[in-house]
Amino acid sequence: MSLNTYGHLFRVTTWGESHGPALGATVDGCPPGVPLSEADIQTWLDRRKPGQNRYTTQRREADAVEILSGVYEGETTGTPIQLMIRNTDQRSKDYSDIAEKFRPGHADITYWQKYGIRDPRGGGRSSARETAARVAAGGVARAVLARLAPDMTVTAYMVQMGPHHIDRAALDMDEIARNPFWTPDANAAETFAAYLDELRKSGDSVGAAIEIRIAGAPAGLGAPIYAKLDTDLAAACMSINAVKGVEIGEGMAAAALTGSQNADEIGMGADGPEYASNHAGGILGGISTGQGIIVRFSVKPTSSILTTRATITRSGEPAEIVTKGRHDPCVGIRAVPVAEAMAAAVMLDHLMLHRAQVGPGPRGAIG
Repeated sequence: MSLNTYGHLFRVTTWGESHGPALGATVDGCPPGVPLSEADIQTWLDRRKPGQNRYTTQRREADAVEILSGVYEGETTGTPIQLMIRNTDQRSKDYSDIAEKFRPGHADITYWQKYGIRDPRGGGRSSARETAARVAAGGVARAVLARLAPDMTVTAYMVQMGPHHIDRAALDMDEIARNPFWTPDANAAETFAAYLDELRKSGDSVGAAIEIRIAGAPAGLGAPIYAKLDTDLAAACMSINAVKGVEIGEGMAAAALTGSQNADEIGMGADGPEYASNHAGGILGGISTGQGIIVRFSVKPTSSILTTRATITRSGEPAEIVTKGRHDPCVGIRAVPVAEAMAAAVMLDHLMLHRAQVGPGPRGAIG
């Protein structure tokens, strides 16, 4: 059974493990004639790579991407694009103690129960290292979107760390690139820093919440039932390591609203329909409305911590475990560029599906 691929027309298959010689992605369905270089992809990988500050794992990886196929003389050929990222800073000895033990909160035990074999070095396929391949594929998606939908932007940012939230009245999107937490609130970044420093020193970890804002998406992307745009965005986010919940628009908060509060009233503007609010998060009935698309997801605390925890061995004996090695005290930080990559891939996939079914132009013109 092979379940390492996502997408309908723009399809991505990732491969490789945390401590293997390399990992990467095979991107199929990319249109021909799109300008693409390793530098175009590397700019996104540089945002995700480890060891950039004290708030992320100190594993040192250049995450240098190599394009092995699908590009000729600087343009995509329409054939599969093979991307490879070599692993250069593995320390497998750090994981020798957990070869016989299961880390609480980690996929170790379920991998063993399913397959009867697992790679304990860094978690194998369940390691967040796998997301480097997704970000590389997302770089390809962004290059295509720049040609097909140049007005579309995909921006992700941290909105919560542990009990601490951003102040939405103080949002500054330019601030996102100025702090290590990818948050649009400078004051929140200072709070996150102080809070995470204390947790890091104590050997613990914490969860976070990430929001994705997609602007410039045309109306009409998605389908009513099995290829809903929000279904695929939610699935893409949920597939990211450590994600435990996904919301579109109001999300879970919609349960507290009345119908009159939740329904986004519609008026006619100079350029088409205009909405008085956006509780739906830019998607109705699985199809984009033309408004901004809002997706949020929560990331659980890192399972690999220096705090002693009770567990069992493979033979079922009680044991205690302390996870050594280099780990993110808050995986939500590096989940931000991964979220953007997954969202970009989904949006391109649905743009291609829409064009394949109804053509490049608008169908149901209003007014």
